[in-house]
Amino acid sequence: MMWLHKTKTLLGFLTLSSSVIYAQKDSIENRQFVNEELLKRIEELENKQNPKKTSVVDFYGFIRTDFSYDSRQVAYTREYLMNLYPLDEKPDANGDDINASGGSNFLAIGTRLGARVSGPEIWGAKSYALAEADFVGNTEINRASGGSGTIGMLRLRQAHFTLAWQKTSLNVGQSWYPAVIPEVMPSVADFNAGVMFTPFGWGTQIRVNHQFNTNLTASITAYKDREFPTATAGGAYTNSASLNSSIPIFNAQIQFKNEHIITGIGGEYQSLKPVTESNNLKSSNKVNAGAGYAYFRYSDSKFIGKFYGMHGGNLHHYVMNSGFGGYLSDDGTEAYKPVRTTSLWTDFSAGNAKITPGIFFGYTKNHGAGGDISNLYMRGGNARRVLDNVWRASGRVEFKQNKFNLAPEVEYTAAKWADTDSNGAAGGNGKSVGSLRILARAIYSF
Repeated sequence: MMWLHKTKTLLGFLTLSSSVIYAQKDSIENRQFVNEELLKRIEELENKQNPKKTSVVDFYGFIRTDFSYDSRQVAYTREYLMNLYPLDEKPDANGDDINASGGSNFLAIGTRLGARVSGPEIWGAKSYALAEADFVGNTEINRASGGSGTIGMLRLRQAHFTLAWQKTSLNVGQSWYPAVIPEVMPSVADFNAGVMFTPFGWGTQIRVNHQFNTNLTASITAYKDREFPTATAGGAYTNSASLNSSIPIFNAQIQFKNEHIITGIGGEYQSLKPVTESNNLKSSNKVNAGAGYAYFRYSDSKFIGKFYGMHGGNLHHYVMNSGFGGYLSDDGTEAYKPVRTTSLWTDFSAGNAKITPGIFFGYTKNHGAGGDISNLYMRGGNARRVLDNVWRASGRVEFKQNKFNLAPEVEYTAAKWADTDSNGAAGGNGKSVGSLRILARAIYSF
């Protein structure tokens, strides 16, 4: 019976050991469960106290100061900050040209502030936003009342958001006009940014971009004039031509881009309604016009070259030498024809990171309305005198050091004025005038 007693003793020991092992296992599992729950609770408390950011905001901007001297009176905006073209001869009683006198100014209103936002995923798309403003203001000096308009006050430049899927993106808000290509803009030091020769300005828009491959992108945009509206017809008010129109301006563009080259072509169509009442009669007359453009940029480590050309009608909103003409229709209201304009420019600069010389040349030509008109609503002309052509040449050197950029520039703008013919183009009695601008621009970026 001894072996039976030993067997019972062994079985008892094994049973006890098994119980201890299972108890220890349960204890370990319980501790693990408690630890996991504790960690979850701690994480929840931390998230409540320090919630995870769904958007990242990057602020940027620069302090900008411009000094400019003009040898002749010029058409300008914002207290000489943006010069357009030299004014026509204006002889006084003694035969002296009143406009043959210079002017200068010293301004810091080009200072700019902005914020870039990278946000959460929306409908499967990455989201971005941008808001940007400067202190240039929206209205000019009122010479009659002595008021300074809104110069020096905050002006909205851009405010838009983007939803970007893998191949397609949607941009909504106020942004550059679609014909303005930020990578293919004149690199001049002057605040005028090459206006009269290159399209410029912002408009509220909806833009759809589709990328066919890594190099080829197409875009379609519907937009309304905003910052620089079309010309104001008789009986109209500022931007009424856009506000009275039921449809926006439509633009389509295709662009090729690789490491060294950016090139593209585009076109747009507008149908604007300057007034709803003309000569005390209901008016539905519109300014219908189209435009086409092409651009090219080449860049490498040592050289940057750019070219841009545009031809079209009623390009006033692009700050160009353009607009439209009015004539009396059969029903007694004023009807309209667009003034056609051709504009070309090129810009070359070195790729040096410290000292960057550059040159710019631009040319624009007024082709008139292509038919008889009695009134002319355009930049650079009226029913008596009109610009035939304008050209500009400038040279600059940029000195760069970290966040600081100093750029002196010499710029010469020549204009040919003539009597306005029946088509709104230049006729006889031509006069050529020119203005030399000497300027310096200093920028501290942050």
